[in-house]
Amino acid sequence: MRIQLYNTLAREKQDFVPMDPERVTLYVCGPTVYNYAHIGNFRPPVVFDTLFRLLRRTYGAEAVLYARNITDIEDKIIARAIEEGVALEAITKRYAEAYFADLDALGVLETTFTPWATAHLDGMIAIISTLVEKEHAYIAEDGVYFHVPSMANYGRLSRRTLEDNEAGARVEVDAAKKNPADFALWKFTKPGEPDDAIWDSPWGRGRPGWHIECSAMAVADLGESIDIHGGGIDLQFPHHENEIAQSECAHGAPMANYWMHNGFLDMAGEKMSKSLGNVVLLKELREDWPGEVLRFALLSGHYRAPLDWTGELLAQAKVTLDRLYGALRRVWTETGAEADDTGVYEALSDDLNTPNALAELARLATEANTAADQKDLAAMAQARANLLDAGELLGLLGQEPSAWEQRGDENDKARIDALVEARLAARLAKDWAEADRIRDELAAEGIEVMDGAGGSTWRRV
Repeated sequence: MRIQLYNTLAREKQDFVPMDPERVTLYVCGPTVYNYAHIGNFRPPVVFDTLFRLLRRTYGAEAVLYARNITDIEDKIIARAIEEGVALEAITKRYAEAYFADLDALGVLETTFTPWATAHLDGMIAIISTLVEKEHAYIAEDGVYFHVPSMANYGRLSRRTLEDNEAGARVEVDAAKKNPADFALWKFTKPGEPDDAIWDSPWGRGRPGWHIECSAMAVADLGESIDIHGGGIDLQFPHHENEIAQSECAHGAPMANYWMHNGFLDMAGEKMSKSLGNVVLLKELREDWPGEVLRFALLSGHYRAPLDWTGELLAQAKVTLDRLYGALRRVWTETGAEADDTGVYEALSDDLNTPNALAELARLATEANTAADQKDLAAMAQARANLLDAGELLGLLGQEPSAWEQRGDENDKARIDALVEARLAARLAKDWAEADRIRDELAAEGIEVMDGAGGSTWRRV
């Protein structure tokens, strides 16, 4: 089946044709690690993790190379380190570890490469040197700048012209620039900056600009031209536009053939952002919701559309996952079948249409329940295989049903197990009053006891 993706560069949905089907390349801009990440920061990792899964299914796991970077050189990191009186590395490692823990909770697969900016200074300097030699960059009193007018087709990704790039929104104003749209490739050191934020270069001591970091990391791990470059819509301009300018002027080849951008996560109709103060940290959400609920919620809307983040969205995601795991539990013991081709793969192949994919997953759960109702063992085995296969494509249903339904503190689970056993013993002794008392006690805690031929088990409802 062909995969179609919406290419921001072309403004249309196109057939995805990799340059080499045995080496499919994907780069996604990662976090700047100076604080805990909010839930909006995790829409790109979840969206492109789903794409990663689709590409691996289509071309083979070993054929797909995926890089998502860590930005550990940036003004906010320096400000945080100065504020706390610690080394930059103390800040970046702390928040990178928290970010990785959040990714793991969301079921995000490990990427092929996780480049850190500080490990790629030589590559950044090499690209800047080439740009200076080709007269696409110049040295000013406070750093080295890319000269935007030197690139004839600058702005084709965001559809911005040079006239649009007046000093103002998202364009740094600096009297040293030849043109207001020019952007920093290398920033010379300023007074008061810590020694561990300063590196040597042919033009003077300082640090790289933000945009050059991704260009260098992408070429180091994936090559001068890659298949897909992704990120949030807020990165389209200026970050991705400037990546294109640097990379293509330096290498003389397209940086990426397909550019993909996910929409914002909204809170009460406004973009979720630290600057607006309307953020919800993922680590705080994880205190109240399983990571799989958060992932399901992030996938519930089409990736290119805005998604309104509400308590109702999370509650519905939780209810739906309970139903899916409930269906999976009913067919769990029947094994041996191979998964059919399901509509989940078809939906994801249509520009990652996750709403349709989730609808198909619900249909597969209905098939599982029907097979269980009819006690059709072959159909139950088929339903189990289909649910697990479809779930793997979406990064869902990765737990045993009992683990999902009995999640919680291990000591508490042991206590509930003991009560269920006590109820079973009371039933065997025909002490119906005691059995009912224990059942009612558990029900008051939101615990449903399920009796079957093999004994009794329980789940949280």
